[in-house]
Amino acid sequence: MSAKPSHLRSLCVFCGSSFGHDPKWRAAARQLGSGLAAAGITLIYGGSHSGLMGQVAETALRGGGRVEGVIPRHLLPGEDPFDEITELTVVDDMHTRKRLMFDKADAFCVLPGGLGTLDETFEILTWKQLRLHDKKVLLVDLDGYWQPWLALLDNIVEKGFAKPEVRRFFQVVDSIEAVIDAVMALRTPHRADFSQL
Repeated sequence: MSAKPSHLRSLCVFCGSSFGHDPKWRAAARQLGSGLAAAGITLIYGGSHSGLMGQVAETALRGGGRVEGVIPRHLLPGEDPFDEITELTVVDDMHTRKRLMFDKADAFCVLPGGLGTLDETFEILTWKQLRLHDKKVLLVDLDGYWQPWLALLDNIVEKGFAKPEVRRFFQVVDSIEAVIDAVMALRTPHRADFSQL
């Protein structure tokens, strides 16, 4: 008889190393960090103390949570690494950073962010399209931030460059409460073999 899968242990958060113009995004990042700490879920993120990234990590740490950051060497010290977190891993390049964050995470959450956030999100969804993993991806559409991106994805599907099933590769939520609820309901996913990457 197979063992019952355990509850999700870690969540990787992709988000901006800037704050953006709307203070509610900063508040949402802090709410997410606090919620993860309270739920006993390890935060996996990009290792910076700047912007929304720093807000999630700082509040998770302050709430007694475990925080693991991964940052490329070439970004030191410009991206303001958060040395006080539970574990900070310095890697050689961006690809290694994304791969290690993937390995450490049971699921993913995407807050507002810029090109780096888009890059991380597209890569994790592409790996899902290639059936390299089945980990949950939560897109937090605060105040419609991701609506233009969702419209782009619809256009890609409409023009025949992706199948309609790509819309099922992620779940859109509109609040941090919905993120925490979804995360608490998850079980640990199958961890794929990434030796081919």
